Amino acid sequence: MLIRPATEADAPALAAIYAHHVLHGFGTFEEVPPTPEEMDERRRAVVGHGLPYLLAEDVGQVLGYAYAAPFRHRAAYRYAVEDSVYVAPGAPGRGVGKAVLARVLADCEALGLRQAVAVIGDSANAASIALHAALGFEHLGVAKSVGFKHGRWVDIVWMQKALNGGDRDSPKADGLKLSGH
Repeated sequence: MLIRPATEADAPALAAIYAHHVLHGFGTFEEVPPTPEEMDERRRAVVGHGLPYLLAEDVGQVLGYAYAAPFRHRAAYRYAVEDSVYVAPGAPGRGVGKAVLARVLADCEALGLRQAVAVIGDSANAASIALHAALGFEHLGVAKSVGFKHGRWVDIVWMQKALNGGDRDSPKADGLKLSGH
């Protein structure tokens, strides 16, 4: 399995993986799958912040992807990111999510970032919760019934991982360049 940065050429594969989760799952609260063009705009926005947007592939087939986006866009949040990870149908249980997300987190640490937050759709999403726990995320809490999708109320699970010692000391790097107040 190869982990590499996603490119514009990967947009159709990324969109197909995400569409599966939009239409059949609760890991995202979107209800209409974005086009490949929209997926690439989103990828470019993440990369534009200097953040990782990576995919895992095997023999040219995209098996999953993960990225870190700014947690919020106000300047004080410049050391925090929110991760996202999606695995292609047929690829769960092969270590794809763990491999690609671990690399995203390592890249975030190399940037001097201090916190990674996971906002996991559906408190019954055992695979994503276990994946994040295996990578050192701590469970913070559950926001109950904040979404309504596929005919039912859906929770979100908050998890967090300290990077580079978290809040143990002051950051040495500048953090992300964010616009906002």
